[in-house]
Amino acid sequence: MKTAKSFLEAANAVVPKISLNDAIQKHNDGKTIFIDVRDGVDISKTGTIKDALRIPRGFIEFAADPDTPFHNKQLNKDAEIILVCAAGGMAALTGHTLKEMGYQNVSNVGGFSDWKEADGPTED
Repeated sequence: MKTAKSFLEAANAVVPKISLNDAIQKHNDGKTIFIDVRDGVDISKTGTIKDALRIPRGFIEFAADPDTPFHNKQLNKDAEIILVCAAGGMAALTGHTLKEMGYQNVSNVGGFSDWKEADGPTED
């Protein structure tokens, strides 16, 4: 039987964790797509990574699939994608989904509060 813990362990096994410093450097380079997978209510309370796409975890399959009318044209399978959420768990699970969909270069920076504390660029 699958549990939340086993899903998270499987996700963490295939979605690498990227350090805050490395992620901030990639953000400054401007070539990486950042996605905040929290829902809009959470983002409206805390803000998010500057210029991050806002795609809730429950919608990622539709946004990432070019065969749906909801496909986000900024997403392509060759892009470098860094995911963020509240604490890192939802980002890992979302990354696992993207990997299963053929996205190769996906990593997890963890929680937004850590990003903010590390002085990563933010927006409301």
